[in-house]
Amino acid sequence: MQNFDAVGRRKVATARVRITPGTGKRIINKVQMKKYLQRETLEMVVEQPLQTVGLSDSFDVYVNVRGGGLSGQAGAIRLGITRALVEYDEKLRPVLKARGFLTRDPRMVERKKSGQPKARKKFQFSKR
Repeated sequence: MQNFDAVGRRKVATARVRITPGTGKRIINKVQMKKYLQRETLEMVVEQPLQTVGLSDSFDVYVNVRGGGLSGQAGAIRLGITRALVEYDEKLRPVLKARGFLTRDPRMVERKKSGQPKARKKFQFSKR
């Protein structure tokens, strides 16, 4: 049985993804996907690349993800699954690229600056 491994990242989350030919199991950190992600929208995000190429039921997905929150983790898993699918079959690349699944989302939290309570918020100004 052949495995296809890939890494996906989003915000501070990192997901190591392994897809294997199978029946459609989704295991994230040794827990069923539905139990781990808790929200249907996040499950849809994770499933998008597999549904786009029509291979939802033909691969088992095993994920080890850490860092960030559930939304960032779901984005990282999606990128990891997409990269693993491209490793499985290079012909899937144009379809996945057209949908934007191969693009690493560069948005990160802006750092807090000194002299301010947050990244952009300022302390209250008083003339006197």
